[in-house]
Amino acid sequence: MLATVLHGPGDVRFEEVADPTILKPTDAIIKLSATCICGSDLWPYRGANDITEPQHMGHEYCGVVVEVGSDVKTVKPGQFVVGSFVLSDNTCPHCAHGFQSSCEQREFMTGAQASYARVPLADGTLVATDEMPDENLIPSLLAVSDVLGTGWYAADAARVQPGSTVVVVGDGAVGLMGVLAAKEMGADRIIAMSRHKSRQDLALEYGATDIVAERGEEGIARIKEMTNRIGADSVLECVGTQQSMNQALQVARPGSMIGYVGVPHGVQFDGQNLFFNQVGMLGGPAPVRRFLPHLMDLVLTRKINPGKVFDLTLPLADVAEGYKAMDERRAIKTLLRV
Repeated sequence: MLATVLHGPGDVRFEEVADPTILKPTDAIIKLSATCICGSDLWPYRGANDITEPQHMGHEYCGVVVEVGSDVKTVKPGQFVVGSFVLSDNTCPHCAHGFQSSCEQREFMTGAQASYARVPLADGTLVATDEMPDENLIPSLLAVSDVLGTGWYAADAARVQPGSTVVVVGDGAVGLMGVLAAKEMGADRIIAMSRHKSRQDLALEYGATDIVAERGEEGIARIKEMTNRIGADSVLECVGTQQSMNQALQVARPGSMIGYVGVPHGVQFDGQNLFFNQVGMLGGPAPVRRFLPHLMDLVLTRKINPGKVFDLTLPLADVAEGYKAMDERRAIKTLLRV
């Protein structure tokens, strides 16, 4: 089959690879209904992560099961499924506490920017719908697999409460999903930090009440001014740079929580600042599996529409253009039709 392979910075190819097969009795093979490009895929694409060998790309997925291993019991061929970008058994002690992204058998999904994909630990990772979903729900169900689940985790980790004030640092797809999540959790004021008109518009549609275009010290000062020098009850850090983390720490009020889900690159902390800020922090790779049933239900009942975050749709064969468009910020998130 043809699939997406990253050979080096900026070098994405759609090329022939071996068809996926059942390697372990806990595996499943799915036919992708759609796939997409993640903001985290841009780190190796830009050369921020070392590439020592060709990488099969793609970790966000939904589709129809075509084959299962002998030990798979919870899904079967013909079912439509959504899975987390982190593969888990959903039975170990960490999974039992809702942190499937730290499963004792944890693996990370790869190779989903293709027509077919192998999903290890299928019983613990995949959730099936009762019936085949409408075609127009596919983008939103795909979003559940990572970007919505990650934004939701950021809000959950930041302990967003009804009536609270929330700041979202980052206007990429995850940040926008964080805005959606904060709105669904009942936040009264949601301040989105964004400098890009199209992203500002979508943030407002998803529930942002205020937009702050300034960054760095100017952005911090603006939010302090807007909150009467108090700061936010919850902060969602959805970027992963030193500047974004500094912004998050400085706009969080004492006793608040920061939910950080941006993959960190070059982030360092000052112990004295952490000590005197008195701010809690929880984050890391999102335990999407914990939220899958609830988020899928919200999508299937059309209570939310996270699929709007895909502002560019391309055939899978044009995946290289999708990477380029996101790298150049011409697209928030690219959906790839299989």
